Amino acid sequence: MSGLGLYIHIPFCQRKCPYCDFFSMSYDDHASYTYADAVIRNAEFYRERFNTVYFGGGTPSAAWRDICRILGKLMFTDNAEITVEANPNTLTRESLSAMKNSGVNRLSIGVQSFSNAELRALGRQHTSEDASNSIKLALECGFKNISADLMLGLPNQTPDSVRRSIKVLAGLNIHHVSAYMLKVEPNTPFANMALKLPDENLTAQIYLACGQALEEHGFKQYEISNFAKEGFECKHNLKYWKSEEYLGIGTSAHSFYDGERFFVLSDIRNFIKRNVQQIIITERSNSAPGAVSAFEDYAMLKLRLAEGLTFAECEEHGIKKDAMMRRCKLVPPDYLRISDKGIAMTREGFLVSNQIIRKLTTQPTEQVINT
Repeated sequence: MSGLGLYIHIPFCQRKCPYCDFFSMSYDDHASYTYADAVIRNAEFYRERFNTVYFGGGTPSAAWRDICRILGKLMFTDNAEITVEANPNTLTRESLSAMKNSGVNRLSIGVQSFSNAELRALGRQHTSEDASNSIKLALECGFKNISADLMLGLPNQTPDSVRRSIKVLAGLNIHHVSAYMLKVEPNTPFANMALKLPDENLTAQIYLACGQALEEHGFKQYEISNFAKEGFECKHNLKYWKSEEYLGIGTSAHSFYDGERFFVLSDIRNFIKRNVQQIIITERSNSAPGAVSAFEDYAMLKLRLAEGLTFAECEEHGIKKDAMMRRCKLVPPDYLRISDKGIAMTREGFLVSNQIIRKLTTQPTEQVINT
């Protein structure tokens, strides 16, 4: 899809979840208003027209009034995909109607689970009933593109509990599911807790059960963690995985814009006070010592997709088909799908995707991935 994507980071939350390591702070009306002013100044500085806009956070839906104000100042194409991340307990008929009237046409709702025990273990503020009601309300308000987040590998979670959550989702007429593995990050409350997490084998079973159950309910896997009904793949996120350009505005936002990758510091005061353009830090170039090669960077993203990497794309980066086939021999055959056109990972392969990507993007060695 041609055109530029826009990511806007909204760093405000009503309360930070104990597993979250994204940059965020407590919601405040004044801070949110002045932050939105800074977002608008930056959008006007770049003077771009966007065909995807994605508000991530934080909890963007907590700042819905400012999102509406920002959208009123942006330039975007006809039929642009405009997504807002939301928590169930922040969605009301007023906020949903206002966002929809401002151009928001896609919601990404942080359901995480339909087990109240699992939600409590995650420190979430909503219940399974709250999640169901928020989706029903969004549908009533006219939203026709709704995604729900699920989390996998939770304390005391089982394949059966995940299947039950998916059964509930499937009955709610949603269109997309993002299913992410819980990762305990340093410097989060979870890092200092004695959590009873599923072991590696059970986590793999949970992931595979999730994929199978979603497929049975009509959601096709198109990326390691993402499943969609036909035609409802997230256009914005596909830009990331296909190495298409996007602009990031706001604290901690990353960009691939005008041929360069850069990011903004996690400093909200500096971002708000900056008169015109946000301060950007250019990421290490491909020629710098120890930098990731252009092919490695491109292939790492494309191999996240179920469609995989074509041999034509490899050759565009100077890697011949024969060389790629030699690398494929270092990966167990159950982990890859190889065709005349290219290579892709199977669902089992996605479980060890980091190891496979390293094998396929570096010079061959004798070490084979353990099955």
